Amino acid sequence: MSASYYLRRTSTYALLILLLILFLIPVYMVLATSFKTQQELNLLRVWDPPQSLRMDAFTEAFNTLLPYIINSLALTIPATIISAILGSLNGYVLSKWRFPGANVIFPAMLFGMFIPYQSILIPLFQMLKSIGMYGNLWGLMVAHIVYGLPITTLIFRNYYAEVPTEMIEAGQIDGADFFGIYRRILFPLSVPGFVVVIIWQFTQIWNEYLFAVTLTSRNSWPITVALSQLGAGQAINYTVQMAGSFLTAMPTLLVYILLGRYFIRGLLAGSVKG
Repeated sequence: MSASYYLRRTSTYALLILLLILFLIPVYMVLATSFKTQQELNLLRVWDPPQSLRMDAFTEAFNTLLPYIINSLALTIPATIISAILGSLNGYVLSKWRFPGANVIFPAMLFGMFIPYQSILIPLFQMLKSIGMYGNLWGLMVAHIVYGLPITTLIFRNYYAEVPTEMIEAGQIDGADFFGIYRRILFPLSVPGFVVVIIWQFTQIWNEYLFAVTLTSRNSWPITVALSQLGAGQAINYTVQMAGSFLTAMPTLLVYILLGRYFIRGLLAGSVKG
């Protein structure tokens, strides 16, 4: 191999290592601050590692945030599953069934992806309040399910478009109905699509703040709202705040660690025909 090949390869790895360091700097700052005591916090020594690995900040942050972590899990897991299943059914219908208005319904659903949260916040608040779902997790769950349908529908529609129509026709010949075809043919083939949707929706719902702070009361706050309150008050305990930030990021980090290798594979599934 030529010298230019090794030079390009070395330059690529050097650039990747530099980017990795840049991405890890905030992680280091969060963890280093979390393990320090209040006496160690000093702007002149902000980059210094902690003198000892003290878990006091993590313990306090966990005890404070535990009810809100439970709220977030109770919100995120059902909302992710429901929006994934509904998006899968929508993708099945829009990719394999022909009916009047299909060419209008799909673009109209996709338009929902481009509607900013702020533009619908007041109507959404008024609607949830009028039906008695304001101030609890149920209203917030409905908002996230509906708002997630455009992207989940798009992902599954593109994925199911690659499934041969002959398989659907064979299922119909064998006597399978609408849900029979979905349950026995499409659903078993949908694992990559579900992985993409689950990662996407879990991350979006877990990290979302604007809907959460507007549509819920204190007892039903998710973790993002509760975390913002750790920094409120006259004296801010930065060690607890940083520990809380790390604990808040852990669920989404674990999801990417466990399912991340399937994410790109599932995201690209259906993007190339042939």
